[in-house]
This record gives sequence, C-alpha cells and structure tokens, in this order.
Amino acid sequence: MNKGLNVHSEIGALKKVCVHRPGMDLVNMKAEDFDRVWIHDAFYLDYAQKEHDQFTDLLRGAGAEVVYMEDLVAETFDKVEGTRAKFMGKFMDESGIKNAALRQAVVEKLDSIKDNKEFVLTAMGGLYVRDLEIPHVGGSLASLDGDELKGDDMVLFPMPASYFSRDPLAVVGKGATMNRMYWNQRNREVIFYETVLRNHPDYAGSPIWYDHNSEWHIEGGDILNINAKTLAIGISERTQTAAIDELAKNMFWGSDEAEIENIYAIKIPHGYAYMHLDTVCTQVDRDKFTVYPGIYQTLRAYRLTKGDTEGEVRIEELEGTLQHILELATGMDHITMIECGGGDPIEASREQWNDGSNTLAVAPGKVCVYERNVVTNDALYKAGVELLVAPSEELSRGRGGPRCMTMPFWREEI
Repeated sequence: MNKGLNVHSEIGALKKVCVHRPGMDLVNMKAEDFDRVWIHDAFYLDYAQKEHDQFTDLLRGAGAEVVYMEDLVAETFDKVEGTRAKFMGKFMDESGIKNAALRQAVVEKLDSIKDNKEFVLTAMGGLYVRDLEIPHVGGSLASLDGDELKGDDMVLFPMPASYFSRDPLAVVGKGATMNRMYWNQRNREVIFYETVLRNHPDYAGSPIWYDHNSEWHIEGGDILNINAKTLAIGISERTQTAAIDELAKNMFWGSDEAEIENIYAIKIPHGYAYMHLDTVCTQVDRDKFTVYPGIYQTLRAYRLTKGDTEGEVRIEELEGTLQHILELATGMDHITMIECGGGDPIEASREQWNDGSNTLAVAPGKVCVYERNVVTNDALYKAGVELLVAPSEELSRGRGGPRCMTMPFWREEI
C-alpha cells in the first residue's frame, strides 16, 4: 500500500484514488432547497450508489486502490486523539448556522453519535429541526406571528456535491492544495480532507500548497498536473486569478518541497457548461487531449514562472491556439485534440452537458468515461484510446464526470 501522496501527471498509472460514495447527503433535501445546497435534480439513491460502486469496481479492475473519504476521516478520529473536536469546531464555523440555540442543538446531536463513521455520514447528510432537541422559548414574536421553526426546516445543510471529490483539494506532487470553494455551501467539504491530510498516519506531514482560509477561491477541477514541473490551471467562474497568483508564489517561493516550475493559466468562459477546466479539457494520453470546442472562442493563456527577486512571479501572455499552448506545456511536438461530440456542434453541446470531456485516465491511453456520451466515446475509440465505460443515468445528474468524482492520491511516474 502506497502511503503519502504522489501525483506528477494526469495519465500515469492510477494506483490510489480517493472518492466519496454518495449517501443521504445526496437526497436529504426538499426540491425547493436544491439551489440552497447546490444540487440540480432529485436522485434515485439506490441507483446512484450502484452506479458509483460499478465505477469504483472499474478503477479497481484497472489496478487502483480505492479509498473512501468518509473512512479516512473516521480512521483519523479513531487513531489521533483530539482530531474530532478540532474538526467539529472548523466544521461548525463553516456551517453558516448563526442562531446560537440551533448551533448548540446541532453540536449536541453530533456529539451524541459515538461511532466515528456514523458521525461523519450524519454531518454530511444534514439535519432538520425534527432531528434536533431545541429548547422552546415562549412569548416570542416569531411564535405569535407564525414564523416559528417547523419540523421540516433545514438547519444543517446536507452536502450533495461531496461525491465530486476533485474540487475541495488538488494533489500536486507530494502535497495538496486545500481549496477555498466558490460556493460557501461547499466549503465544509474541504474540512474533511484537511483533517485527513494533516492528521491521518498515512498522510500527515504532506505539504499544503494553498490554504483553505485564503481570501480567493480556487477549485481542484481547474488544476491539471501536466508533468512533475508543470501545471495547467483554469481561470474560470470557480477559480480566481488572485488565487492562481497566490498558489504560484507558494509553489515557486514557499517550499523547497515544491517541484512546479511552470504554471499555464488558461482562461475559459464563465457558465454552467464551462464550470472548470476539466469540464472542457482533459488529457487522455501523452499526446492526446479531449476538448469541448466551445472553449476556443474566448481563449487567453498565460505562463507563470519564478521571478528573479524574492517572491516575484513572472507572467507572460501566450499567443496561439489551445493546441499550441498544450504543446508548449507538455513539450510534445504535436498534440491531437479529440473534440467532444466528434466535432458536431449539436452533439458537442448535448454531450458536454453530461461531461463528455471530463475523462479520468487510469493509464496512458486508457480512460474512464460516462456511457451516455456515445458520440464523444466513439471519437476517443477511433483515436486509439481504450475506454472503461461507467454507467451514468443517475451520477450524471450532478453535472460532473469521472474526473470530477475522483482525487488521485498516487500515480506511477511516466
């Protein structure tokens, strides 16, 4: 079993990967609360779990050890004294619960759960008024006017997007970023991974390249490991330029353990179809990328490198096509661009909605894809890419693909 972190590419053979198997966190909300918890449809949980299990079986069959975030957090609490209490403080700070009585009721409910894995799953699954013991205070205007709490009022929001393990962190080399999420609702997700990487015996001491408490938001779906010395990062709705500046400074000047020498910042359109860089562009082989053609229209790119004076970051604007920029980043003479939807704009738009470009490489030239994206999958197959096909009737409702659902902890070098 590999301990620690080791990710220097997008395509090296996948040996260990972290996921979260969806549970009550995916379904414990009313339809009218979808926007509040950042989810977009009503899931059939049994089928979503079956699909997720089939997906992880594909990864195991390709030689990867699959570890579950919820298990790692529970193991951390079991093995390292005091970590659950520290987690609880940070978790509640990110909960958004302002009312002191409600906050205390949530703390008491969670503290009453002795089994650590049950505690983790309950914290992720959310709590309603009916789940809590809340002291009744009579004579209030709220009670007289009919605004008192109802049993189906949400107090602790569930975390339905947490099966997208890619976004709260990004493993880069031997360390990881602890991200500041675009949606405040998702910031609690980071606390789970931070607890593991700072305390779990297998991961404690891993360098942290970006602090979750930073002012600027950045998400793991925008961070691609091109090679040991090069990152590509999307400038997107979810990742700010100031966050990339801060990460670059940390990488270039903050630690002798950092290996990154080049960061290619690629600007993509804002919009739901362009959520992260990995929703429009992923690497499938040494010289092949899959791409959503819609990215071409607003392409701007920059290369960040270490400056000459302490703390300086040199920034160079790049000209040329996305293909040319990827050739610069990879050092390859030629990059083949495999277009989502096979180049047909109608098919591309439709399959991009279900993450046709969001592939997960398990080895060079061997990737996991969603079954439903038949046109894009055919284009990949014709380009010589081996496909591991995952079912996706339910999982795709969350608007994220195989790469979104995974965070590699260990890849072999290429």
